[in-house]
Amino acid sequence: MTDDRTRAGNRAIYTGLSANLILALLKTAVGVLGHSAALLADGINSTSDVAYGVMVKVCMLFADRPPDREHPYGHRQLESIAALAVGAFVVATAIALFWDAINKVYDIFQGSSTAGPIGLIALWVSLLTVAGKIVLAGYTERVASRTGNAAIRALARDHRNDIFSAAGAAVGIVASRIGYAWADPLVGAIVAMVVLLTGIQILRESSADLMDAVPSDQIERQTRSALAVLPGVKAVEEVLAHRFGPCLVLNVTIAVDGDATVAEGDRIASEVERALFAEFALASRVHVHFHPLH
Repeated sequence: MTDDRTRAGNRAIYTGLSANLILALLKTAVGVLGHSAALLADGINSTSDVAYGVMVKVCMLFADRPPDREHPYGHRQLESIAALAVGAFVVATAIALFWDAINKVYDIFQGSSTAGPIGLIALWVSLLTVAGKIVLAGYTERVASRTGNAAIRALARDHRNDIFSAAGAAVGIVASRIGYAWADPLVGAIVAMVVLLTGIQILRESSADLMDAVPSDQIERQTRSALAVLPGVKAVEEVLAHRFGPCLVLNVTIAVDGDATVAEGDRIASEVERALFAEFALASRVHVHFHPLH
């Protein structure tokens, strides 16, 4: 499972890196030569994608290291750290693109802009980017769902952002070519705000993983449901969980019959562990505390 998960994650990262490198070079060059501010901004966005794609890969390499004395739960939280870094890059890029676009709109209305007409090739590159990113976003999202990797999920969302960014650039280019010169940078500013919101969402989710947020209602419901069928468990009093990358560490407090021996309580606790490992495929550890039912 771990090897398959690692291979799937690596394929998603390398595929995204290759596509973003090609798109970064293509969009930046055509944005300059074709006089499209929106496409140039999108090319800078793709260049950022390449930079933090490399960083995600580095974090993934360390995340695959086995547990050691200093990190008894393994190194999977590096995936959440990588996702946090992706979110930070997305937010920073969105802010930079927004202010650059607003400045260009201001220059156009002030009459100080000297940009030439936007070339038709810029439109075709934008449309090519939309098509390619739709395929890439779908593929990466499937890998993220299968592996539960927070960093891959963040990359999938960034690919999805690129769809809106490239589509916005295409709309702005078309509007500019028919006489609305301000449309190209203005659309770029709107797209930057959409990208900003996604970056904030990535930051919130990855921060929750690192801060040991309380388990979701679904995890608690699954835990209680799995233990409800065990005859020795009289009550489930507390369910705590925290994540290490995609893996779960569960801490459960149960009540057993007050007349049960310590050996009987230990046997019930072992049954609880087996039930929860069966219920959660990505559970790495289960800690069970039991005491007499009051």
